[in-house]
Amino acid sequence: MVARSLMLQGTGSDVGKSVLVAGLCRAYYRRGLKVLPFKPQNMSNNAAVTACGGEIGRAQWLQAQGACVDPTVHMNPVLLKPESDTGAQIIVQGKKVGRAEAGNYQDLKKTLLPSVLESFEVLKAEADLILVEGAGSPAEVNLRTNDIANMGFALPTKTSVVLVGDINRGGVIAAICGTHSLLPPEEQNLIKGTLINMFRGDVRLFDGGLKRIEVETGWPCFGVVPFLPCVKDLPAEDAVVLEAAKVGSGRNFMVAVPMLPRIANFDDLDPLREEANIDLVFCPPGTPLSQGADLIILPGSKATIADLQFLKKEGWDIDIKAHVRAGKAVLGICGGYQMLGEKLRDIMGVEGASEEEEGLGLLEMVTDFRPDKRTENVTVAVPAFDCSARGYEIHAGHTEHGEGVVPFMERNGEVIGVQDSERPIYGTYLHGMFEEGLFRQKFLAAVGGVSSKEDFSPKVNKALDSLADALEEYLDLDALLDAAG
Repeated sequence: MVARSLMLQGTGSDVGKSVLVAGLCRAYYRRGLKVLPFKPQNMSNNAAVTACGGEIGRAQWLQAQGACVDPTVHMNPVLLKPESDTGAQIIVQGKKVGRAEAGNYQDLKKTLLPSVLESFEVLKAEADLILVEGAGSPAEVNLRTNDIANMGFALPTKTSVVLVGDINRGGVIAAICGTHSLLPPEEQNLIKGTLINMFRGDVRLFDGGLKRIEVETGWPCFGVVPFLPCVKDLPAEDAVVLEAAKVGSGRNFMVAVPMLPRIANFDDLDPLREEANIDLVFCPPGTPLSQGADLIILPGSKATIADLQFLKKEGWDIDIKAHVRAGKAVLGICGGYQMLGEKLRDIMGVEGASEEEEGLGLLEMVTDFRPDKRTENVTVAVPAFDCSARGYEIHAGHTEHGEGVVPFMERNGEVIGVQDSERPIYGTYLHGMFEEGLFRQKFLAAVGGVSSKEDFSPKVNKALDSLADALEEYLDLDALLDAAG
C-alpha cells in the first residue's frame, strides 16, 4: 500500500499548524492508521533528542507522541537553530553539519532537498498516512527560490495541501485570498481546501466569509476549529508564547526566568507552569528579575556567551547575586548552568566568534566549547535527593569543576551537574528533568518546601486526546483523508 500524504501550510507563522498536525496524528491513529508526522524544515531552538541521539524539533516530537510512535530524525530532516539575528546552526537528519548566515542559507537549501526527499521516502515505506507541516507561508515570494519547506517540497512529491488561517489574529479572508493570488496555478491546484483555526463566538457569523473565500479561490473549507482550552496543556515550540506568559500573583512560590534572546528548550519549565501553587514568571528585557522570586532559573541558550553578555547588560547578574545573598535558590539548565560558572571559553568559535567571558562566579567551574556535541537521552542519579531523573542532554560545552562544588547529577559515574557545597545553587546539563513527579517533588521541597503534583506527561497525553476529540467534531476528517494524495 502506498502511503497517503497531506500537508498543512499556513497563511503565516504561528497559525496553529504544529498543534493541528499533532491532533490529527492522534485522531487518525485512533482510526487505526499508522500515522507519521513530517516537517521538511523547521526553525526552532526547542529541540528533542531521538533514540539514536539525533536532534529534531520539539513540535515533531510532540506530533510523534500524538501518533503513538517513537520519534526519528526523518520526521524533521532539516532543523535550523538560530544563534544570532542572521545566522543559524544547521542540523541535517539529526546531526550538525555546519552554520550559515541567512543569505548563504538561501543558496544552501537546494543542496538539502535530497536529504528531505530521502527522509520522506523512509517514512512513506512505514506509514499509511504522513501528515506534513509547512513553515511560515507559501506566499513569501522572497523565499520561494530553492524552497524546501512549503511548495518546494509539495510540488516534487505531489503532496496535497490544506491552507490554515488563524481567524483570531484578524484578516483571515484577505490572508487566504492573498495567498491564492500570489501562487502560480500549479501551486494553487495542490491546495485542496482551507481550515480556519482559533474561532471565537458563533461560527454561523462567518458563513459569508467562508462563501467569499470559496468564490475567490475555489477552495472548499474542511472545517472551522474553535479556540480550544486544551491546547494550553501542550508544549509550545516558539518563544513568542513567552511574551504572553502569566504574571505572578504574589501569593504563591515564585519562579523567575530571564527571557534571553536565544532562549532554548524553555519547555523544560512547562511542568512548573502547571503547578497550582507556583507562579512561573518570564521576565522580559527592560524589567528586573522579580524581587519577590523564591527561585531563579537560568534556562538553556543557543548562544550562551552572547546571552550571558545580554544578561549582564540588563543588570540581571546584579539581581541574581542579590537573590543569592538573600539565601534564595538558583538553578541553571544547560547554557544557564554554564553561565553560573567562573569562565566560559569558546576559543574554537563553536558559537560564532572566538571569545571568552567571565561567568557569574556562583559555581566553581569553567566551561570550554568544543565542536563535538553531546545529544543523548539519559537517566541520572541525584545523590542529594536519593532518587533518579530522566531527560536528555544537548550541548557542546565541556565543564570542569573545582573543589567548592559537589555532584548534583551523575550519569554512570560522570558528573553532568553540580551544586554549591553550602548554598542552594544548582546546575545541570539535563533537560526535561521536571516531567517526572518524584524528582520535581524532591527538588521543590528542597528549595522552598513546595508540594508538587503527579507526573506531567499524562497531562500532555490527555490534552492530545481532547484535541483529537475536538478535531473529530469540527473538521471533516473523512474529506481530509480523501484529499490526501
